[in-house]
Amino acid sequence: MASATLTEPTVLAHTKRRLFPDDAEQAYAVVDTQFAQTNWVAGAAVPAEVRETLAPFNHVRVGSGYPDLVGVRTLEDDLLAVERFGENPPLVAVEAKGYTEAGGVDVERGIVQAYDRLHEANAAYVAAPEPAISQSERTLARQLNVGVLGVDESGSVATLELPRIVGNRTTGEATAIRFQASAQGVADRSFGLNHPKNYLGYPVALAHDGDTGSLLAEHVVAATDSARGGASFLGLVDLDGSREELTPLGREVVRFARREHGDLDSALREFENWKRSRKRFSDVAPRWGLLTRRVVFDYPATQLLVEELQHLHDDGFPEPTLPQFVRYLHELHPSFTVELFLRGTEDVRERALTADGELRVEPLHDGSVYHSPTVFQLKAMLFHAGILTERGAEPSNLDPDADVWALRDRA
Repeated sequence: MASATLTEPTVLAHTKRRLFPDDAEQAYAVVDTQFAQTNWVAGAAVPAEVRETLAPFNHVRVGSGYPDLVGVRTLEDDLLAVERFGENPPLVAVEAKGYTEAGGVDVERGIVQAYDRLHEANAAYVAAPEPAISQSERTLARQLNVGVLGVDESGSVATLELPRIVGNRTTGEATAIRFQASAQGVADRSFGLNHPKNYLGYPVALAHDGDTGSLLAEHVVAATDSARGGASFLGLVDLDGSREELTPLGREVVRFARREHGDLDSALREFENWKRSRKRFSDVAPRWGLLTRRVVFDYPATQLLVEELQHLHDDGFPEPTLPQFVRYLHELHPSFTVELFLRGTEDVRERALTADGELRVEPLHDGSVYHSPTVFQLKAMLFHAGILTERGAEPSNLDPDADVWALRDRA
């Protein structure tokens, strides 16, 4: 019967597949940590494929509560009452309702919860088994500008009521989801290389009249795809259009290269001198190091990390270990901390977070739970920029209790 299959986790899994398919571009979504549990109605196990679909998990506040799903993606016309929402994809919140042990579905409560999310989200939906959704509940949702998604036992999702986009801009913890959906997010991606000169060299090679890949391989680094991806993460090149283009920050790198070395050929030859160097980049090439500092400070995650490390120093903790720093950050910026530091896999998020989104301390001492782009590549770049005292380490080689996060210079 439907009540045995369309429980809340199953309804939410079908809804996530519809709103956030695996092949969606510029998209990212998380499901609330309460759904990381292995059992739901009457102790029945949540199917493994459902939990795999729901992952990753995070506890993200939107409005006055925590939606079952929050994500960012440009949705199709049959899901929204308008086609576009400016240049950025909308922030979407979903409340799911399924059959309970008693056989009921509280759709009205889901509508009210979804309506609350519109204080910060751009669109909000309630998803529930289609037979359980009454006409009066659809009318209420229409009046409150809440979309209604009806789910059937086969997993198909029908749009019963279309929501209108509202213009709220996220200012709270949901900004972590916007960050992850952007070109600079670290979810399911990696900087690939841990030296900033590889990324600074990319806009120089791109601005040159020669072939970008050949110039980069000859003078800077052979891993051209990783250099391109890192340059995009750092906001130096725009890869979204039909052709690669320098951003304003990327053009400033090119102007700096010409000013320092006279022309781009000379600048690229200088990059050869830094190949395979283990020394801090800001010491080897101080002026390029200052430019590196500017570039990495323009990366949103850097600003958060440096400001909170300064606060820790001011409070008498100048050299926190990785677990200490993560615990401190999570108290202040829980969603950002989870997205930046913890791998998005189901097992890691389940181990490290309670159903209420609180951190479990013990897993933080295991290097394998950490996200490589942050604890290895980003940290190494902050070291080379002269910001941190120590470089990063691969999670497989990481000893969190010996991994210090400290500012080289304090304000």
